[in-house]
Amino acid sequence: MSLEELNTLPRDQAEARFRDCCAARPWVQGMVDNRPYASRKAMMEQSQRLWPTLTESDWLQAFEAHPKIGDVDSLRRKYASTKALASGEQAGARQAPEAVLRRLKADNDAYQQKFGFIFIVCATGKSAEEMLELLEARLPNTREQEIANAAREQAKITELRLEKLA
Repeated sequence: MSLEELNTLPRDQAEARFRDCCAARPWVQGMVDNRPYASRKAMMEQSQRLWPTLTESDWLQAFEAHPKIGDVDSLRRKYASTKALASGEQAGARQAPEAVLRRLKADNDAYQQKFGFIFIVCATGKSAEEMLELLEARLPNTREQEIANAAREQAKITELRLEKLA
């Protein structure tokens, strides 16, 4: 989709497209209301202006739209080969060991139990081992720290999705 097409979509369709990038209702409304965008840069700048206006409940709404790292079978499929995620780096070409997948699932469950929302991280280019390391490093944090960490990761994810959008 081109930026021109995004600018001219009917409101409900534009909302759906932006919601695919980030499900926080105020962010979606702010993105739709600011159309038309003169450039992709202007669209990204609007997104960045909206981040500080979001509340904890807005962030939680955005987090809920992400799939939770699921059962070991789905993790095995996701990380069968991390080559594509790591863009050809040697370290990323290893297959994820079963033990890593099991720990990733267990730690993600513990994270959700502790904080009340799923572990959010921009996974682009990260292997299962790297994801586990990040998850384990964040588990000791306070809920307040994790809302902030997850919000920063959500912003990264959203920007990647916006780049693909138009």
